[in-house]
Amino acid sequence: MEYKNPAYLIEAEWLEANLQQKHLRVFDVTGMLTGKLENLAEEKHFKQGHIPGATFLDVASAKGVLSDPANPLPWMWPQKEQFEQLMSRCGVTADSHVILYAASPRAGIDSGIMWCTRAWWVLHHMGVKCSILNGGWEQWLAGDHPVSTEVSIYPSSSFQANHDGLHAIADKTQILQAQDSRDQTRIVDALSPSSYRGESKPIYGSRKGHITGAENLPFSELIDTATGKFLDGAALNARLQENGLLSAERIITYCGGGIGATVNAFCLALMGHENISVYDGSLFEWASDHSLPMTDPSSCT
Repeated sequence: MEYKNPAYLIEAEWLEANLQQKHLRVFDVTGMLTGKLENLAEEKHFKQGHIPGATFLDVASAKGVLSDPANPLPWMWPQKEQFEQLMSRCGVTADSHVILYAASPRAGIDSGIMWCTRAWWVLHHMGVKCSILNGGWEQWLAGDHPVSTEVSIYPSSSFQANHDGLHAIADKTQILQAQDSRDQTRIVDALSPSSYRGESKPIYGSRKGHITGAENLPFSELIDTATGKFLDGAALNARLQENGLLSAERIITYCGGGIGATVNAFCLALMGHENISVYDGSLFEWASDHSLPMTDPSSCT
């Protein structure tokens, strides 16, 4: 079975063959976060070697280039004007094709895929044609494709977003509404099973467990651990169909800070689902507000 939207992904071989296309914009969005949510990846990864012609976008910092600097929570959806200014500085136009890639430099700590899907989720819903390099930096290296240390800057442009993309995200009010209408909206927790069951220490706020009424589908289960690529069409379809997600009327995904949840959202979009939102505040907001219902299965054992 094929992906319903195969253009959302590109392979390393295709990218190398098309690197000289003038409309192409390649962005490295690797995250290497400190405890203060500062991103070290530009110095420690990108400047050591990157895809020729690529530039670095700091998506991963708590107040990175795709985050609203005025919001107290990290990684919150950017304002339309802020986004347009960023794309203009990066040389993106209505005719551009943006390619996103990242490394996973610290196994079990930094997931390159989730930074790609977070960036894709914003760009796509703001009207940018964009694709993710399947398997990221590791697959680029595995294929012995060219590596550069030269700094590249795309010529500035004038970009206008088609819309503000706010339909792509949900807030806590919509989560509460979804809890009252579970037949219409499914809430999906993209974190690990241990986090979902409340077996690990709270990281995002002061409470453990999951949003009441949510089901668990860890984003890591949608990735081939051997290659770092997304599951192929048949395997991804089977995994998403296990709980009937592809036939759900609406889906809201969440995680700790609205990043890993975009892997699930992207995979659903890749397979053709068109009514998906990411709870932007995720557990950073929900678990810190004791008025919001949360379930900790570990407290019942």
